[in-house]
Amino acid sequence: MVLIAASLVTKNGKVLVSRHFVEISKSRIEGLLASFPKLITSGKASQQQHTLVETDAVRYVYQPLEKLYVVLITTKASNILEDLESLRLFAKIVQEYCLTIDEACVLDNSFQLTFAFDEVVALGYRESVNLSQIRTFTEMDSHDEKIHKSIMETQMKEAKKKARDVALEFRRAQAEGRKKSYGRPISSVIAPIISGETTSYPVSRPVTQTKALRLLTKSKDVDAFIDQLKSEGETVISPTMKANSIAANVPVVPSAPVRIRIEEEMILTARRDGGLEAMEVNGSVKLDIFEERYGKIRIQFENLDTKGIKMQTSPRSVDKEMFRSRCLVVPKNPDTGFAHQADSEIIRWKFQAKDDSFIPLTINCWPTENGRGGCDVNIEYELQDTSLELENVSIIIPLAPGSGTPVITECEGEYTIGHSSLQWDIPVINSNEDTGLLGFSASGIPGDFFPIKVSFSAAQSFANLRVLDVVDMETNESVKFTAESLLSTKQYEIV
Repeated sequence: MVLIAASLVTKNGKVLVSRHFVEISKSRIEGLLASFPKLITSGKASQQQHTLVETDAVRYVYQPLEKLYVVLITTKASNILEDLESLRLFAKIVQEYCLTIDEACVLDNSFQLTFAFDEVVALGYRESVNLSQIRTFTEMDSHDEKIHKSIMETQMKEAKKKARDVALEFRRAQAEGRKKSYGRPISSVIAPIISGETTSYPVSRPVTQTKALRLLTKSKDVDAFIDQLKSEGETVISPTMKANSIAANVPVVPSAPVRIRIEEEMILTARRDGGLEAMEVNGSVKLDIFEERYGKIRIQFENLDTKGIKMQTSPRSVDKEMFRSRCLVVPKNPDTGFAHQADSEIIRWKFQAKDDSFIPLTINCWPTENGRGGCDVNIEYELQDTSLELENVSIIIPLAPGSGTPVITECEGEYTIGHSSLQWDIPVINSNEDTGLLGFSASGIPGDFFPIKVSFSAAQSFANLRVLDVVDMETNESVKFTAESLLSTKQYEIV
């Protein structure tokens, strides 16, 4: 078999992609492809019953693929069975790289298609490869490179850990000096500051002011003070409450006629000695159509899930088979389309697991009794699911009743000291900043520092689902849309 070229052409004969595998001029290929539409226009019946057509010089083996043709040009002496097998493989390649089989998608993926075609044929002869092997070859994945990167990441983590240990010992020594100088109750220090009085306190050695010594400098500190006033019977309206009440009265104007929201809520309980006790993620996709004329649409999703999440579509409004086979959401009744309404749930899922490899953020809390009636506590977080970027991360560690103010020895991020808890806040945790450490000393026994409660949000989907495109089914044109994704924690505890 000698395969001269593999091409993708439209029904009206326009060449989108063509790759020739033997020495032949571009003008000759263009001439052969220009003749192809004329050879298959003898009638619809012939197109349905045959997949090949011959001329005096070459043979065309072709397959309709929605609005396109996959065309192989071979010599007349080639084996037709091998030709048909090759044709099926080329068709699978097109379906693999093009989510929608149309002109725009083919042109967008023309380079990937060309590289994949080159893996099938070499010097005109078919290679013994399958679709999985072609995918691997075109990705150019290197096992040695992965090992090298893994070693480098491990070395960097070890270097960071050693640096933290040295800093921890240094700050512990500083903390011992601060305990002697700032051992007074916190209330006796805050009261003069609030009333406007100034008092100087003698110190035994020079101390550099750090985050641990800042009072009422953060908005969370102000909120804590307001909560204290409320508990004493005072009526207080915080600036945050006022801003929220104003925002609630401002009407939301949609920026696009279609909005798609992917919402997930996580419930997780992990054990303090490691391991997952229970985990559940409830997710849904909601569709808002703000203009009635955009009810007849199709929504192309991309599902890169590797966790085995089973998704269900709305039996009332969504074509289940289209989503299952092509990850495409289309109305169950194409004549009526989707309803013109907000918060229409079109997909939902529930994921449950007890395998600790699914924990997105691990918390390792290590309290050690220090022989002075208290504990030295080190807490480290590590991002396991590096596809997520966690925002507004809050880790709340309980403190023993009446234990006094803990002494912070290490903190990557910000912290707030409450009456019975220590709140550790990290603005962002991602693949670049995937670990962090908090160290402190406080009165109590190891069990006093549990359960630890965690909250965060992420703009990525835990199910790795995202929206690619929205198309008007009547005009076949793209529709302007907005897509939002929110993963949040309903309950996340280390017990």
